[in-house]
Amino acid sequence: MSKFVIDGPTKLNGTVRVNGSKNAAPKLLAATLLAREPVTLTNVPDIADVTSLIEILEAFGMRVKRNGKTVRLDPTKLRSAAVPDRLARRLRSAAVVLGPALARFGKVSMRHPGGDIIGKRPLDVHLKGFVRLGAKVTKDDLQYRLAARRLRGAEIFLEEASVTATENLIMAASLAKGTTVIHNAASELHVKDLADFLNEMGARISGAGTNLVTIEGVEALSGGSHRVRPDEIEAGTLAIAAAITGGKVRIEGADPRNFGMILIKLKEAGVRFTAEEDAITVTGPHRLKATDIKTETWPGFPTDLTSPFTVLMTQAKGMSLIHDHMYEGRFFYTDKMATMGAEITMADPHRIIVFGPTPLMGRELESPDIRAGITMVIAGLAAQGRTVIDHVEHIDRAYERIDQRLRALGARIRRVRS
Repeated sequence: MSKFVIDGPTKLNGTVRVNGSKNAAPKLLAATLLAREPVTLTNVPDIADVTSLIEILEAFGMRVKRNGKTVRLDPTKLRSAAVPDRLARRLRSAAVVLGPALARFGKVSMRHPGGDIIGKRPLDVHLKGFVRLGAKVTKDDLQYRLAARRLRGAEIFLEEASVTATENLIMAASLAKGTTVIHNAASELHVKDLADFLNEMGARISGAGTNLVTIEGVEALSGGSHRVRPDEIEAGTLAIAAAITGGKVRIEGADPRNFGMILIKLKEAGVRFTAEEDAITVTGPHRLKATDIKTETWPGFPTDLTSPFTVLMTQAKGMSLIHDHMYEGRFFYTDKMATMGAEITMADPHRIIVFGPTPLMGRELESPDIRAGITMVIAGLAAQGRTVIDHVEHIDRAYERIDQRLRALGARIRRVRS
């Protein structure tokens, strides 16, 4: 295990490039299970979640060659449809292999996935969709077993617009017999990115990026190549880090059209920025203003940025209400922010009230999950004194070499072994 040691405060200045999307890459990798020919993915982030997903594919018999940000996958020798328990425990997004594995092998088994402890996040929406497609689903304690001789197209109404369930069902339906229509589908950018990739390999998917997706099943998918889309969550995180430190950072590879509500809320908070076609330059404001946020599906404010935005609001004048209706454990890190001097009141598991501005002081902390961990890093950059963050392997799951990239912007941050 490793720790980050941060000496603050410090202003971030310079240029940084956004990596491929953490939320898109594992789904694109999983989709290669549907291909009959080799596939090449580029701009793949070098993060722990990607490494774990690749290990799952290799357990299925996928031959993988990784060269920097390029990953070449050969699915011609696939042989298994069981996710190793140790990998399922490690990775929440392991669930995304269920759909393509079921379509490709006619069966798949997996224990309930692990990952961040930010809420229950059951797989019910996924499983009900698979049943609609003709699969038989059995559950024994924490073990799921899915089987179907051949999936059949169906009309599916999702109880919630789950991103991963939408992606899982799109992949499964791509090889199903007949037409599938998904109502109340998630419309996030990486859902459309996945559908575009599948269509490039021969799938027939329309409506991705809206709440109504239609999939006409085909017999097989070919190979191909695809570039992983940029990570707007990482870009938003870097923008918040620049703003809270009062610096000036140019974030390249970030298309402003893909930010939705993120830029709107940053502007409401007083953050100054200029937007170009493929870059955003963020300048820290003289004074931050309190701003309320409520998470919504795209193009609303994303749940993955609520934690970083919360620490930004600790430095804003006034009272901010932060509401994340998705995960009841999202705000369980706020007690750690309180030890740094933040004034945060938990109204209920889904809502917090932030009062500011309050000076932050460096403390020794422990990262409980990805987004809380990066929030502690941002807080450490703005805090007086030394902040030590343990269990940074959580942060590594989504942010590629974040310590090195922040150092290039002037941060005094180093990684040490625990």
